[in-house]
Amino acid sequence: MRRAVYNLLLPLAVLVLLSPVAFAAEKASLVLQWTPQAQFAGFFMAQEKGFYAEEGIDLTLISGGPDVLASEYLETGKAEFATMFLSSALQRRATLPVVNVGQFGQHSALMLVAIKGRGIERIEDLGWKKIGLWANEFQIQARALFKRKGLKVTVVPQSDSLDLFMRGGVQAASAMWYNEYHTLLSYGLDESELIPFFFRDYGLDFPEDGIYCLDTTAEKKPELARALVRATARGWRYTFDHPDEALDTVLSRMREARIPACRAHQKWMLARMRDIMVEGDVPSMGILRRKDFERVRDVLLETGFISNKTDFNDFYRGER
Repeated sequence: MRRAVYNLLLPLAVLVLLSPVAFAAEKASLVLQWTPQAQFAGFFMAQEKGFYAEEGIDLTLISGGPDVLASEYLETGKAEFATMFLSSALQRRATLPVVNVGQFGQHSALMLVAIKGRGIERIEDLGWKKIGLWANEFQIQARALFKRKGLKVTVVPQSDSLDLFMRGGVQAASAMWYNEYHTLLSYGLDESELIPFFFRDYGLDFPEDGIYCLDTTAEKKPELARALVRATARGWRYTFDHPDEALDTVLSRMREARIPACRAHQKWMLARMRDIMVEGDVPSMGILRRKDFERVRDVLLETGFISNKTDFNDFYRGER
């Protein structure tokens, strides 16, 4: 009888030992490049639904913001992973060995926008005008466009506010399709009154949000990086399949961070994230294509934002 019980329990014990829950989850942290909003809904849902835990990761998400530079968190060890734009990471690589382990934003949402009746109807009309541009990587596509079109413009530093643009202090302003463009609509402007200039329409389609880490992390913990990307991709797929549930989670995260939350605005943002992540000519979720990398790298070289021709295989450590 005793042997029969032993024979019955032994397979169960083996299953428990082999089960993922029998092992302690590996702690990791990821810093987002901005405050909680629908731009990061896939990360929030992967955490909420336990997808990171199922991959054996005890993940801490760190909110970004105007005072948080994601790459500095990698440099100082405050986070092992970070979300960044591809252009930002290539710039930062000159002084910090960052590598891409997963690419999610496959198209650029960055644009310039003008209001009809203010002297700008075509891209050529930007010449000799005051243009509001955000700092650093947000200027790369604009400066490349101006150079290629032979346009002389006056660059005016742009803050988080669109007030200067609304008052006519600049004739065109920087905007993200999923954010500031919709903010202008919320001011009461109609889409027919706005003239959007998407950089992707001028050969400057830069993939944006990706997951990055230091080269040493990718070398020492390759399975952790792969698991993180897999769980995040699963989170984004769940998000797009359950948008209302995802919006509830986003708004909850925003309220926790004491950030004003508007469901209509976040709904627009989530829809645009779907556009730039899964619509049109895009690879599988989480993949960085060589041709996209080389396009961005070559523009950065052309415009002087970087000086070294980074190799794709050195830079990208994700799935192919």
